[in-house]
Amino acid sequence: MIESRDSTVLAVDGGGTRCRVACEIGGAVRCVETGAANVSTDFDGALIQIQAGLDALSRQVSIRVEDMLGWPAFVGLAGVTDSETAEHLRDALGLTRARVEDDRPAAVRGALGAQDGLIAHCGTGSFLAMQSDGAMRFAGGWGSVLGDEASAQWVGRRALSETLCAYDGTQVETGLTQKLLTDLDGSAGIVRFAQSASPAQFGALAPAVTSAAKQGDRVAVQILQAGASYIAGTASRLGWQPGRTICLTGGIAGQYATFLPDDMRSAVRPPLGEPLTGALALAKEVSHEHH
Repeated sequence: MIESRDSTVLAVDGGGTRCRVACEIGGAVRCVETGAANVSTDFDGALIQIQAGLDALSRQVSIRVEDMLGWPAFVGLAGVTDSETAEHLRDALGLTRARVEDDRPAAVRGALGAQDGLIAHCGTGSFLAMQSDGAMRFAGGWGSVLGDEASAQWVGRRALSETLCAYDGTQVETGLTQKLLTDLDGSAGIVRFAQSASPAQFGALAPAVTSAAKQGDRVAVQILQAGASYIAGTASRLGWQPGRTICLTGGIAGQYATFLPDDMRSAVRPPLGEPLTGALALAKEVSHEHH
């Protein structure tokens, strides 16, 4: 695809921790960062963050926000679960040439560029995606209660359930299970913690698991093997084939590399770029569609 040097586009990449609003004018990218934007948990709050980002960007490039709203745009935001939400957001922002989706397509396009391949994203949450001939297929990402397998939250939660099994004597006791029992004041403390812990609080336990796995801790290794086999199984169901690129993105995904089957491990490559780069590339596609 030939990208004209003069294409001016707008991109928004927003998730549970921060929101980035950027534009590309004559090949130069300008970007501002604001607070968290998840439209399913707090629509109005997300709107305020994006508007604040647009205002700041407008001051940076000395172009009125009203003029920017007509630019081809790609908006990728956590919590955009259906076309209704997307329409609602597009109208509320006043964007006239925008494609509004959740935050996954931008992550895929950023990591893989236009090439075929698989992305396994495991941060606090998780999802897998296969890109093939420019089309994307997604799996997972259904949140901490019903999904997000192999995410940091999932690893932390698994570690606590295995620790309770070790307490019962139905799982081996290891350094990891003893540490968690001590840190959380015993089995009753673990249950108390789990009743109110947020996904991020469960996720904060994951580094203890990954570092224990590096020491060969049996329970920690079992947990990471289970996460890796979820990734491998889902990848092949999405149509991944040996030789195709795999990108492991997000805080914990890289920890699974050593536990993947050999043909997958040898296909792992660092991501080409970040989600914001992907969002700008997708915005350029919107601009071509409208010509």
